[in-house]
Amino acid sequence: MQVALGRSVADEIRPGLYKVSKLLRGDSGLFLTNILFNKYEEYDFARTGSTATEKVELSSGPLEQFTHEMEPLLRKQGMPVRLNKDFVVCEEGKPISPESARILRLLGIKMATFKLHLICRWSPEDFELYREGLDESDVESA
Repeated sequence: MQVALGRSVADEIRPGLYKVSKLLRGDSGLFLTNILFNKYEEYDFARTGSTATEKVELSSGPLEQFTHEMEPLLRKQGMPVRLNKDFVVCEEGKPISPESARILRLLGIKMATFKLHLICRWSPEDFELYREGLDESDVESA
């Protein structure tokens, strides 16, 4: 993406876009919109390795939310299909396993937060940097 936008003034496709290019690394992305916002946050299902925000425990007895056709899938996730005792899906503060992530999704429990933080804004007229601790000289030298 950096190459496509241009890494320097000499190879940028539009004036000032190389500044945006310098900020595209790590978990950064490009969002093309004419709507200006500062933060976006949406709840989502937890992924493997993320930290559980709460303890999820299934009480012994029948699980009405699952049909009998789901038995093989639940077994594959390491979950007993007949709950004679309580089953802990995940513990608060501990990493979520792949199996637990799938069970949480089946239960409809969202524990993750998807966030967008605006780093900069570019338009043909100007470039504006929003990330704290950086100024345009940092972008110029990066």
